[in-house]
Amino acid sequence: MTPTMDRRAVVVGVDPVRPGRLALAWAADEARLRGADLRLVVAVPPRHDVRHVDDTARHRARRQTATEALGSALAWAQNRQPGVRTTSALLDGSPAGVLSGLSDGADLIVLGSRHLSRTEEFLSAGSLVVPVTATARCPVVVVGDAEHATQETPYLVVGVDGSTSSRTALAWAFEEADLRRCALRALAVWQPPVFTVQHDVLFQAERRLLSEMTAGWTEKYPDVRLTHEVLLGSPVEVLADAAEHALAVVVGRRGHGGYSGMRVGSVVHGLLHRAHCPVITVPAR
Repeated sequence: MTPTMDRRAVVVGVDPVRPGRLALAWAADEARLRGADLRLVVAVPPRHDVRHVDDTARHRARRQTATEALGSALAWAQNRQPGVRTTSALLDGSPAGVLSGLSDGADLIVLGSRHLSRTEEFLSAGSLVVPVTATARCPVVVVGDAEHATQETPYLVVGVDGSTSSRTALAWAFEEADLRRCALRALAVWQPPVFTVQHDVLFQAERRLLSEMTAGWTEKYPDVRLTHEVLLGSPVEVLADAAEHALAVVVGRRGHGGYSGMRVGSVVHGLLHRAHCPVITVPAR
């Protein structure tokens, strides 16, 4: 059973085996920006199921390792952002299930990525990225590499395709850009149909759709410098290349998801493996 939260919180999953700091740093900084709590979580799965107490030596050892990792991470996060209310929790249960359950009361779920291959991703018990991204009810941030510091104006990239989920992602991206006081680059990616000669007509229609979707947002967020364009190519490659030096790339997620179907969509799934900046997946409302 996962507890609910009565305060705004950024939840970060701590890996007790490889306790990296990139995701924790991102989460701590984001909590400060949002004026939210920071909650560190480790879930230790029992040997059988959550209805029976696992009192084996192996389980006790895993809980001890998790407790030590949480303590170290808590001290590090408090030192990085001393003004943020930071707590930690060691919970029993499937890590993916626990974090997805906590998404009901969270602003964000933040995870680190080991950049597993697709085979490792499905076989590794420690891989949380795909199942949590597929099922969480709040945005999920996957931090694979350090944020890029360039001489350019800091910016976010958001993928727009006209769907309800991308409209939700666009709204979230504007809010995030306003919080970070950075620019926003809205991109639609167009792949020309093979069996048609009306490429110019279809391309102009795509441009109009993008203009319509972004219209009005700059009035609500006048401090966000917006650029938008339609680019040709594979959505995963185009978005990943455009976000090479971005603070993050934001995309929508269709459907409610489920572990068996991995309903994160091919673009989201591809970006989780391809992008070097943090990937933020926003579920459709």
